[in-house]
Amino acid sequence: MRILITGAAGFLGSHLSDRYINEGHQVVGMDNLITGNMDNIAHLIGHERFEFIKHDVSKYIYVAGPIDAVLHFASPASPNDYLEYPIPTLKVGSLGTHNTLGLALAKQARFLLASTSEVYGDPQVNPQPETYWGHVNPIGPRGVYDEAKRFAEAMTMAYHRYHGLDTRIVRIFNTYGPRMRLNDGRVVPNFIRQALNGEPLTVYGEGTQTRSFQYYTDLVEGIFRLLESNEVLPVNIGNPTEMTIYEFAEAVVKIAGSDSSIQFIQPKDERVKDDPKQRRPDITKARSILGWEPRVDLAEGLEKTIAFFRGKT
Repeated sequence: MRILITGAAGFLGSHLSDRYINEGHQVVGMDNLITGNMDNIAHLIGHERFEFIKHDVSKYIYVAGPIDAVLHFASPASPNDYLEYPIPTLKVGSLGTHNTLGLALAKQARFLLASTSEVYGDPQVNPQPETYWGHVNPIGPRGVYDEAKRFAEAMTMAYHRYHGLDTRIVRIFNTYGPRMRLNDGRVVPNFIRQALNGEPLTVYGEGTQTRSFQYYTDLVEGIFRLLESNEVLPVNIGNPTEMTIYEFAEAVVKIAGSDSSIQFIQPKDERVKDDPKQRRPDITKARSILGWEPRVDLAEGLEKTIAFFRGKT
């Protein structure tokens, strides 16, 4: 196949590019580099089955030749990024989704939308199944990301129902691994950077909020299976093993071999406003439809991720 991946220079987009090229497919990577990094795909430049187009998908997209699948992964994805770029975040989720769907329709390509567990907001149901509609503040600072993704899902389903477009929606839960940015503001790179530098790991509040962390290879496998499946409605891809942020901080310190302490802080900025108190996927659907579940445990994934970041701090 010839596959277009938007956000190809990002953390997830670059790993997806690797997977599809390794499977023998051709990949057209597209990114405007607002948060992506060419270093993530430097090893692919010049590869006979990879081409890169620098472009903002919020604007009209032209790609010559046939396209068999469109994977829309373009978007700022961390609180630091979407608070710095609130309007581009809204535009890539709305106009960018519209444009990539239009391209898929014109090329008669299968379309896969990268959605997020953030569509569930600060959930009142735990774990979160795909049938849960969410608990989201549409006018809070996180709304620019949450609502952009919720709109993107609605637009994707509209194209499926009205135009008959072959679509997929993946709801991605917390994912980590090599090629994350150390300064992107998410908890995994934050804690690793602090641990490797011997700084206190800063935990917001009392550290009782929960997350479920999956290593990137598990996510990529789930996305690969979803694209090949016949499932049109959203599918959660995440690790159902839930832990508190305090427990996660302890794990990072131990695996990094760090003597860092854990410091509790009360943040006053908007990065943590409407921060979910719980985050855990119900992956019953992924197990039954895709035969998928995560394989990499936290210790193994953190060891590999910390090894990647050593020397980069």
